[in-house]
Amino acid sequence: MPRAKYQSIYQDLKAKIEDSTYESGELLPSENVLITQYDCSRNTVRRAIASLAEDGYVQSMHGIGVRVIYQPSAQTSFIMGGIESFSESAERNNRKPGTRVLQLTTLTVDSRMSKRTGFPEGEEVWFLQRVRYLDGRPLILDLNMFLTRLVPGLTPEIAEHSVYEYIENVLGMTIVTAKRSYTVERITELDEKWLDLGSYNCMAVITGQVYNADGIMFEYTQSRHRPDYFSFHDTAFRKKR
Repeated sequence: MPRAKYQSIYQDLKAKIEDSTYESGELLPSENVLITQYDCSRNTVRRAIASLAEDGYVQSMHGIGVRVIYQPSAQTSFIMGGIESFSESAERNNRKPGTRVLQLTTLTVDSRMSKRTGFPEGEEVWFLQRVRYLDGRPLILDLNMFLTRLVPGLTPEIAEHSVYEYIENVLGMTIVTAKRSYTVERITELDEKWLDLGSYNCMAVITGQVYNADGIMFEYTQSRHRPDYFSFHDTAFRKKR
């Protein structure tokens, strides 16, 4: 599936902001300069800038320009308001990713699982557990459930690479919305078994439900992170009253 022009511009500008080609506090080149530089329309540039603003990289100021507000973090950062795959997050943070599949099987949703996940009782789901590595260190334990009728043909090889890439580029499904909760929880036996926890006795836990373009929840996920190695970033906008 070809990438839209504005997405390529977004990625290029984001990379230049992250490597300090455009430093924090500096103005980006003007719209006219960017239009010439990327050989595109004004609307395409504006869509790329709007995406950067949504992700907290820039702020548009009327009559002044677009100022870089990105501040690099020593920790691996995850975007709270966006939907990224693990490999996409690792790439953005200049980390080397790795994945080990611990379990991939199918389950039928019972009443207890339905209350916990939001899947209708009686649905069949994939149950997937993976250890995520960054720069060779096991730091995340992921549990995912996918509706088998919407995500058929899942294999350990796909799960080790990228399920989202398979969903979007092979199955052609559009991933639209995620609802998440963020908690701090005590470590479990599985955390201790599979992760490099150091002296930590708690985990940063992100639980989410992900929906496609038809408004169907096709994924439930729980991602358990070692707390000192990660930070979660959000960009908030105050609404006019």
